[in-house]
Amino acid sequence: MRSMAEMTFWDHLDVLRRVLFRIILVWLVLAIGFFIAMPSLFDSVILAPCHNNFVFYEFFRAIGAKFNLSGDFFTQNFSVKLININLAAPFLIQLSTSFWMSIVTAIPYLFFEIWGFICPALYPNEQSGVKKALILGTVMFFLGVAVGYFMVFPLTLRFLSTYTISAEIQNMISLDSYISNFFMLILCMGLAFELPLLTWLLSLLGIVNKAFLKKYRRHAFVLIVIIAAIITPTGDPFTLSIVSIPLYLLYEMSILLVRDKKTDKLIDSVQE
Repeated sequence: MRSMAEMTFWDHLDVLRRVLFRIILVWLVLAIGFFIAMPSLFDSVILAPCHNNFVFYEFFRAIGAKFNLSGDFFTQNFSVKLININLAAPFLIQLSTSFWMSIVTAIPYLFFEIWGFICPALYPNEQSGVKKALILGTVMFFLGVAVGYFMVFPLTLRFLSTYTISAEIQNMISLDSYISNFFMLILCMGLAFELPLLTWLLSLLGIVNKAFLKKYRRHAFVLIVIIAAIITPTGDPFTLSIVSIPLYLLYEMSILLVRDKKTDKLIDSVQE
């Protein structure tokens, strides 16, 4: 096999074509697998936050019992019944859900292919930094997805499904609305947890530095609390903390990852 220096532009393009083909093939296999398994996955995973025995609701009730909290979030039994008003919605949602779940689960393989494609063009010391960045990005993305699934979406669902503007109006949640909010919140949290990696990359470009992040720490805290209040507008300090604390810890983690000097090189920022 020829070295990177010996490869022409068309050779690189051919390698990229094979990489894209493998990624699409893996994604397609995962999507078909999820589509076949979706009837059972839908009840046990996608609709799990609709049921009273969801793990996070039980955690809330345990916290309420331990500290004698009387709020509805700590004592109320909760369940949601969804309705479908579109004839084709169940089939289309099975397709879209399989698509998005395959995208999420294919992230590690995607980063693996990216690593394999760019690795030969890097110096040994650069390879260490990029490898750490890809591993960190993968771990943080799935951590964000987990926080979104187990915490943020259930809190949002529990608030919005019980919120009423008038006693004359009965909330009836459609399947389309549930699925769109489910994936939006979970994927947004997955992307939000990429903040430390994004900040680290921006620091390498000289756009941000440690001093800048420290200077606006208080502003960031206020902004994070506002975002958390929008996501979970319950007015309960405990619920607000559940969302805002992880987001603020991400900001502090970002500060730890960047250097003071804008001119630091990639290798300087990842050396042990």
